[in-house]
Amino acid sequence: MKILKSTLLLTLFFPCILVAQVEICDNGIDDDEDSLIDLNDEDCFCEVVDPVSLIPNPSFEDQNCCPSDRSQLDCASGWIQASEPTTDYIHTCDYLGWDQFPPPQPFPDGDGIMGFRDGRVRQGNLEPSWKEYAGACLINPLNSGEDYRFQFDLGFVDGVKSPPIDVTFFGTTSCDYLPFGVGNEEFGCPTNGPNWVELASINVSGGGNNIWVNTFLDVVPNEDIYAIAIGPSCRDIPTNESLYYFFDNLLLTDFEFFQLLVSETTHPCDEDWSLSVAENLAFDYQWYLGGIALVGETDSELSQDYGEGLYQVRIISDGSCKVSVGFERLIPVFEDLEEEVICDGDIYSFGDLEITEPGNYTQTFSDPDGCDIFVTLDVDVIGAQFDTIAVSLLSGQSYQIGNSTLSQQGDYPVTLSSSIGCDSLVLVQLEFFDIFIPNVFGPNFNTPNNAFKPFAADGNIASVNMSIYDRWGNLMFKGEEWGGQNAEIGVYVYHIVIEFFEGDPHSFSGDVTLVR
Repeated sequence: MKILKSTLLLTLFFPCILVAQVEICDNGIDDDEDSLIDLNDEDCFCEVVDPVSLIPNPSFEDQNCCPSDRSQLDCASGWIQASEPTTDYIHTCDYLGWDQFPPPQPFPDGDGIMGFRDGRVRQGNLEPSWKEYAGACLINPLNSGEDYRFQFDLGFVDGVKSPPIDVTFFGTTSCDYLPFGVGNEEFGCPTNGPNWVELASINVSGGGNNIWVNTFLDVVPNEDIYAIAIGPSCRDIPTNESLYYFFDNLLLTDFEFFQLLVSETTHPCDEDWSLSVAENLAFDYQWYLGGIALVGETDSELSQDYGEGLYQVRIISDGSCKVSVGFERLIPVFEDLEEEVICDGDIYSFGDLEITEPGNYTQTFSDPDGCDIFVTLDVDVIGAQFDTIAVSLLSGQSYQIGNSTLSQQGDYPVTLSSSIGCDSLVLVQLEFFDIFIPNVFGPNFNTPNNAFKPFAADGNIASVNMSIYDRWGNLMFKGEEWGGQNAEIGVYVYHIVIEFFEGDPHSFSGDVTLVR
């Protein structure tokens, strides 16, 4: 009784000594009041497991160079062009693939992907054995008898150019066997020769246009595998189309690591977006956002969307505690700037706006995946404009404007239509001028006639090309102005071509007398 009484007194007067608080790691509360909640508190240490792919550069991000054309897989660090038919390295730094085979956007991971064919049609001839493979030496070998999973994203152009395909995973016991079928474009798949085995294959269907599909293969090799090749199956596909597909985000690792591989269940803009890990009934799950427990989220898949942030899942099994690396949820937002010109009095529909005035307008639209696109529209309104055009032409020429041909001096109001159909009023002030070509000149004259050249009102002549001949047809001078150098008095023949600032060029011929 004395012991109990003493304990009671200590509890009443010194509660913090006997009732010390500890952090509970899955209730979303700062239990020990140290401003650190759940996984953010060192009291909740749990081993972080990050599945690392045995395939180097699994998302084609590391580069030796930026691809500028097809068949440049060597620009992707760690990758080897495995077959004689060449795969394509596609990267947003420059080369975005064939025009007839546009890759689905956005890419599942990063800025790089790989494209490959399963047969092609060339100059009307079907070549079913044209099969393209990419290869890599593994960071660590696949050990014989152990369980592995190969997870990847496969991209489809459409149902015709990318029908369902048997994606096949091949392996070999040495990197010395990469590439294979050297010099033989019709070699086909790796197992058409020695040293290669098929590890696994899966039929994948896009089910739509311009889409990525995430899938996986489970592999238990019968021998140690040091290098792999991926691409189509060995089966020839009967088709009259060139077939094309894309790879991205190739994760190959021990099967157990996939228990903590967090993946999206849908596109990040989908209203039903969620995260999940492989389900195992023997595991206890707890999801976290920013290190703080999402109370009640204790299944292998999140029940709802909690917004943007860093998600993790904790798995407790057989007394061990493991936590996934963070999965950052970012909702993609796209922006676009457009320009539009409308005529005065017209109405331009932009989302729910009816625009008649110039200015900047912003609307939010949704793409097919449900992502927001913020579009800013710069609108310019062209009204009834009035311009004056002064035109000076050589007598006898005419002026063309719109559908009107003007040949008499005077002022002419003309209505024109712009490229977008807006009316514009133009006043054409048309006048004519004449060319004066002297018939006599003398180098010794103290007058403007001391050189031979044509004259017109200022600002009308752009250039003069003049040729002077003597009576026997010998060329005496060529240029813009003749001063009679080294010429005797007498009659000379001229031919002059004059370019005008307005109107067409004109030729003049005649004779001129040189006096001294």
